[in-house]
Amino acid sequence: MEKQIKILMIEDDPFFGKLCARVLEDEGFLITLAKDGEQGLKKLEEERPDLVLLDIILPKMNGFEVLEGIRKNPDPELAGTHVIILSNLYSEEEEKKARELKADGYLVKANTTSDELLKKVREVLAQGSGK
Repeated sequence: MEKQIKILMIEDDPFFGKLCARVLEDEGFLITLAKDGEQGLKKLEEERPDLVLLDIILPKMNGFEVLEGIRKNPDPELAGTHVIILSNLYSEEEEKKARELKADGYLVKANTTSDELLKKVREVLAQGSGK
């Protein structure tokens, strides 16, 4: 049996989080939701996801702090986890910062359809293990 791909979604908007989770679960992905940055990093350790969908505006720690925490994880497997930023916050500065922190993609919520989200998730996962 094929291993189910685990996605951790760090998102503080419960409606948007559930909407994305449903779209991804319908495609066979196993979704875990975290509502803030601290919980996201904790769940990263517990769940060891294949991919993280990460909002930038989050309670407790912003998405860039979470991404930095992922990349600096002492466990090389966790430090290499694929991360796609999924946020309504967008500027060239934000995208540049995400690239510098080695995000695998940057999607703007308001401009991204469920099909585009699935396409980006598959594209990043097809690059092989980020770990």
